[in-house]
Amino acid sequence: MLQNDQTHTQTPQVWEGSSDQAVPITVAYGDGIGPEIMRASLKVLLAAGANIAAENVDIGEQAYLAGENSGIGADAWDSLRRTKVFYKAPISTPQGGGYKSLNVTIRKSLGLYANVRPCTAFAPFVATRHPDMDVTIIRENEEDLYAGIEHRQTDEVYQCLKLISRPGCEKIVRYAFEHAQAHDRKKVSCFTKDNIMKFTDGLFHKVFDEIAVEYPHIEAEHMIVDIGAARLADTPERFDVIVMPNLYGDILSDVAAQITGSVGLGSSANIGEHGAMFEAIHGSAPDLAGQGVANPSGLILAGVMMMVHIGQPEVAERLHNAWLKTIEDGIHTGDISTDDLSTHTVGTEAFADAIIARLGQKPSTLPVIAYPKEGRKFAVPGAVRREPAHKELVGVDVFVQSTEAVEQIAAKLQQGETRLLLLTMITNRGVMVWPRGVPETFHTDHWRCRFQALPEKQFNKTMVLELLGKIHRSGLDFIKTELLYTFDGERGYSMGQGQ
Repeated sequence: MLQNDQTHTQTPQVWEGSSDQAVPITVAYGDGIGPEIMRASLKVLLAAGANIAAENVDIGEQAYLAGENSGIGADAWDSLRRTKVFYKAPISTPQGGGYKSLNVTIRKSLGLYANVRPCTAFAPFVATRHPDMDVTIIRENEEDLYAGIEHRQTDEVYQCLKLISRPGCEKIVRYAFEHAQAHDRKKVSCFTKDNIMKFTDGLFHKVFDEIAVEYPHIEAEHMIVDIGAARLADTPERFDVIVMPNLYGDILSDVAAQITGSVGLGSSANIGEHGAMFEAIHGSAPDLAGQGVANPSGLILAGVMMMVHIGQPEVAERLHNAWLKTIEDGIHTGDISTDDLSTHTVGTEAFADAIIARLGQKPSTLPVIAYPKEGRKFAVPGAVRREPAHKELVGVDVFVQSTEAVEQIAAKLQQGETRLLLLTMITNRGVMVWPRGVPETFHTDHWRCRFQALPEKQFNKTMVLELLGKIHRSGLDFIKTELLYTFDGERGYSMGQGQ
């Protein structure tokens, strides 16, 4: 393998863009390796004929350190609302200080609910154990544990709330089927953990089944996420499109990108009703910053997705095929370079120049990319709200902090019982420990204490306040409540483990 920063292939050819008015896009150069790979990516996009007008904004680490707690200032928000297209390099979130992830903030604030990550192998030119892999992962982008609602509740216990909504599930699942249909995909798989999280993940699975029947020409399957992840890692060629809640999708899309050959090749689009953001899936890699060795492929391929999105498929096609030809010719950055597959190991800028030199060429072994001139657009699904269910209050879970034995806690709680409201269960970390606990169960200082109204009795929130007053006077420290409801007669709360 020749170690060389120059490929000396042919004189670069720059393609003229459309004579139509340039499409405004918001561009952030990011942190770490971000500025290097963004310069390289914009260079190849413009050389391929991208008709864009960039509005540069400062976000990320410098914005945080300048006092913008969210990492993004008013000027950047104004640009994003104006252009509705964001081309973003990786950014760094400062450690400590309670800073929130800027990526999550942008996605949620702009309603970019669908994260689309193509994960394709480029065998035999990029090393992979899965040469036939061609999977698109569609990840819900706004809710789940990424709501970021966390609390420390006791000396020993912290919590993070997992929020799943029916509108959120319906939007992302319908998007997955619409995407599959537009891209001639044959199957959509859904991964959840609804054998454990029966309400949250159960809702996602239920909505998937409901929407799948509207697309009878597309095969639909559901898997528990652990076995789904195992099969994705072992036999990814069995999958086509996979749709998942936020956390699973985040983890498994990185896994999928890595088993194609490198996370450095991974790109993503974040799509919503009011805009879109395009980015590489990897981080800012500050340890590589300034060395000129970073692989810009993820951001370049995100740029290809952006070109399709803004209606310039001919640019996307030209650039995508030139990138494939470059990879096929063995022109590789260090992260994917190997002695047996690479002819030249190049840095960031030289890799961009190699792509520009191949504009107008097509790969001879890898599949040639052809984007329809009319694009593959489909209406981005929006939220649809249903008629409210009949909601009835039937009890309350009171969470208390205590290091006393469960029998002592139960005795104090029973002082709050009334003829309408009875203590029925105490759990510790979800496991029932009263009235039928086992001595081997480990207890923390955090207890869920369930009071339920007797059937056919009128129970209201005033009675909850009275109950809390009695618990306080008993000497117990209550720290949180969760009201228990039925919806159209269906239980809206989980049972205790072992109940």
